[in-house]
Amino acid sequence: MQDKVLKLTDENFQETIKKLNLPIIVDFWAQWCGPCKMMESIFNILADELENKVILARLNVDENPVTSMNYQIMSIPTFIMFQNGNLVKKVIGARPKKKFLDEFDLE
Repeated sequence: MQDKVLKLTDENFQETIKKLNLPIIVDFWAQWCGPCKMMESIFNILADELENKVILARLNVDENPVTSMNYQIMSIPTFIMFQNGNLVKKVIGARPKKKFLDEFDLE
């Protein structure tokens, strides 16, 4: 499951979000963040369940400060949905799987 979640970096972020045909939801996270670890398992499950509907990706804010600053990430986890390279929706904070799906209208 985990290999279905893209790993984004400052170097590949812009190119990746612009070239994808499906919407992409990026999880901005850090290794030391407890709520981020909780969401990681949910994110991995969703990557499997939502295949061909949406692409899920993660970006470590500590290792990729440029992208994190560009999108004004102040709290983590933060989830941002992009479509055709454009920011569509930003959701801050951990939540149960059902609520996460509702936030992004993925049911």
